[in-house]
Formats: sequence, C-alpha cells, structure tokens
Amino acid sequence: MKRVVLLGSTGSIGTSTLKVADDLPEHLRIVALAAGNNVELLREQVQRYQPLAVSVADPGKAAALRSTLPMPVHSGVEGLVKLATLPEADIVLIAIVGTAGLQPALAAIRAGKDIAIASKEILVMAGETVMAEARRHGVRVLAVDSEHSAIFQCLDGKPPESVRRLWLTASGGPFRNTPASEFPAITVERALQHPSWVMGRKITIDSATLFNKGLEMIEARWLFDIPMERVGVLVHPQSVIHSMVEFVDGSILAQLSTPDMCLPIQYALTYPVRLPSQRVQTDFPKIGTLTFEEPDLERFPALRLARQAGDIGGTLPAVLNAANEVAVSAFCERRINFPQITETVARTMEAHTVCAHPDLETILAADAWARATAAEVTRRLQK
Repeated sequence: MKRVVLLGSTGSIGTSTLKVADDLPEHLRIVALAAGNNVELLREQVQRYQPLAVSVADPGKAAALRSTLPMPVHSGVEGLVKLATLPEADIVLIAIVGTAGLQPALAAIRAGKDIAIASKEILVMAGETVMAEARRHGVRVLAVDSEHSAIFQCLDGKPPESVRRLWLTASGGPFRNTPASEFPAITVERALQHPSWVMGRKITIDSATLFNKGLEMIEARWLFDIPMERVGVLVHPQSVIHSMVEFVDGSILAQLSTPDMCLPIQYALTYPVRLPSQRVQTDFPKIGTLTFEEPDLERFPALRLARQAGDIGGTLPAVLNAANEVAVSAFCERRINFPQITETVARTMEAHTVCAHPDLETILAADAWARATAAEVTRRLQK
C-alpha cells in the first residue's frame, strides 16, 4: 500500500489520478488532497477519499471549509508544503499548473518523500536544484508526463552514456498543417481543440504552440541527465508512440499505447511494480499506420527558444517558462494573437541577464522579473 498526497486534485491529471486510485484500492490510498479554487469538487473528493488533510489556494475558501470538514484545512503555498511533508505520505504527486509546485516539491524531497511530477515547470525552472536535492536525500523523481514516462520505461536503469538520443514525440497540435499566414487569425477556441489529448487550458495552448514540447525537452535533460543536444523532437500525429530512446549501438526502444494519462500515472505511483489495468486497450490493426515528421521550426519557433534556454541554462529556462505563462494568459484573454505568444517569450528572453547555477531565491526572482517584463511586452503588442 502506497500512501499518496495529490496536489492538484481537481484538474485533469488529478481526476485521472483518482481514477487510478479507484482501480487499485488495495495498493493506493489518498492521504491528502490539494485543489485550486474548485471547492465543490474538492468537497466531493473529500467525502469519497476521506483524506487526513486538505488544502486550497484561497485562505478565505479554506476558512469556509474548516467549518464543514473534520480534517485540517490549509491554504496557499504553506498549505501545499504542509501536505507535501505529511508524515503519513510515501509519495507526492504534483499536478499543479505553473510555478506553485516548486516549493512543495523541494519540501517533499527534503522530507524524504518520492515525488511524481506532472508539472513541467518544476524541472524547467529548477531542474539542477531539484535533481541534486533528490540525490542528496535518496528519493525518486518519477515522471507522470506520458513522454517522460515512456523514456523512463525504455531506459529501465540504463546509464546516460549508453544513450545516443532521446526522442520526444509530439502530436503536432491542431495547427500542424496550418499555414503560418493564418496564425494571426487563430482563435482561442481553435487552439483548445487538441487532436489527441483532453487536457487543461494552459497545457492545451502550449501544445498548439509546441511550447509544451519545448518545456519537455528541458525537463528530460534534467530528469535523465542527458545534455540538451541529445534531446530531439519528432512529430507523430497518431500519439501512439509516446517517446523513444536511441542507444549508442543504433538500437531504438519505444513505448506505445493508446493515449490515456491513467497509464503513466499508474506506473509512477506503483513503480517499480507493474500492476494490471483494463483502462488502456491498444488495437494496432485499427490504428493502421504510424507516421513521423520533422517539426517546422519556422512556424513553431517555441522549440528553438526552448533549446536555447536549455543550452544556456541558469535562470533562462525559468524566464522562458514564466514569460510563456504570461503570454498564454494574454492570448486566452484575447489581448494578443497566437504568434505573439512566442514573440512575447522571445523578447523577454532577449532582455534577460542570465545567472548561472542559481539558488531557489534567484530562480524565483528571475521568475518574477520575467512575469513583469512579459506583461509589459504584451501591453506594447496590443498598441
């Protein structure tokens, strides 16, 4: 029995995690739940899973919950840290969008907990720090992203020097075949129509720009201790091959399945054991054909910006990530157009003075600087 703290319980990854827990009641117990502001869904989850503690983002909503729930109710970043360090927990699954997952991730590691990461921002912003802390405290950092789970399964403990290249696959998003001339007219509604996955709003927009894949490149660099120049991207529209590892002898291993986030979530939570599940059924004759394409860096410059940030390192990946969050919000609020998401990030990166090997305080300062700078960039683009 593994005791699980779930940070981000009301989002798409969080609700899928609870499905996995429902499938494996003899193996997984949910001991704490943290949500953003969807208090009604959190109430339903609390009633079903009876956690030892809960947390919500807003202190006011936490105060209202305390009068109706029998367990401790926390709030804000402090609440996430309290849950992440719960003595009863074995593993903390972090599925919080944005940068809010970084401090609880580090707190969990320092408390000796394994962590399962669905929030790309944690390793993009502070991969060097997080992985060093994990080694120091002897805990595992497990991937929940389907792409990184695939690579983890293919590597199966093999050393970095045996790897020629990691291949992250991308569906190509909804605009894989859309001419660049049409990009300025792309609406929020069109950008939210992902061809393969049902995901949250931010990650769906990131998949449309391919920033999602760029962030995954940086994440893979730290998670698997592979230099950026050996991390590649292939467009694979069927989304059946979730990623591949090419070894130094030319052999390539791939992990395949019908797209379903329950599979990588279950593998992370039950690792190193592989338990039965009936959720994922893959019918190869029905799929028929698997195809691959080079990503178009002219139409999707996010990949080039991410590689630049990963190569230079230091505070630049945190700046890339923060600027992208601000730009995506501006696009969703219809204040900038689709190509201006990437333009905002590029201008913010150009204005940044990189600090190498930053500590957590410096990373958070770079994040705050990037948000303010990107917000100013978006205001200028509106004129």
